[in-house]
Amino acid sequence: MDYNTYNTKVISWAAKKGILDKGDSKTQCLKMASEAGELCDAIAKGNHEDTIDAIGDVMVTLIILARMEGLDEVECLAEAYHVIANRTGEMKNGSFVKDEN
Repeated sequence: MDYNTYNTKVISWAAKKGILDKGDSKTQCLKMASEAGELCDAIAKGNHEDTIDAIGDVMVTLIILARMEGLDEVECLAEAYHVIANRTGEMKNGSFVKDEN
């Protein structure tokens, strides 16, 4: 299956579970932060399988959060890409540090 198929399945799952109708974007955001913490933990421990699971969990929570906010996650990604597309900077200590303009 491709990304769009999984995306549709996530939205359908969230709707069936009542997350989209009864959920709250603030608590969904906290859920996303919790999953991001699990991702950081998995990476810090070098656990590849848990890293895969955690990245997927972060993606699921972000897809649901975007829908709760009335946003399309692909449009959010496109907007972020347009912001970074021409960004300049350099790598420092394993991280990209953007130039201050």
